[in-house]
Amino acid sequence: MKTNKGFTLIELLVVIAIIGLLATVVMTSLNSARQKGRDARRVEDVNQIKTALELYYDSNGSYPSTASGTAALQTAGFMSAIPTDPQGNAYGYRGSSTSYVLYTTLEDTNHRALQSDTDGSVNVDGTAVDCTDPVYCVQP
Repeated sequence: MKTNKGFTLIELLVVIAIIGLLATVVMTSLNSARQKGRDARRVEDVNQIKTALELYYDSNGSYPSTASGTAALQTAGFMSAIPTDPQGNAYGYRGSSTSYVLYTTLEDTNHRALQSDTDGSVNVDGTAVDCTDPVYCVQP
């Protein structure tokens, strides 16, 4: 009597299909987690820059202009390095001596930080910045 030791081609194809389906589900969940992680970093970076801007204002009596930008924070010693977006973009900044708007675009349009930020059009230094969600904007 002959006994078969091994798997049939159909059994192998079913197992490969199941593994492929599970891998797709895991990768989709992982992508969402990465997106949320990048957004959390963006919000934290903007809040750190905001704190440095307030320290700059306390020392100098004015905020950096749009021309000098957030680089003035590094030059004045309030930040060792200006953070950049996790995808390599710089954070937006418009400033005058009495006000500023600091902004970045979030990937998650329902991020909880968007509920407490500045919304609408903000005019600083003669330039309008569109702070409509998903743009996260902070002001003094």
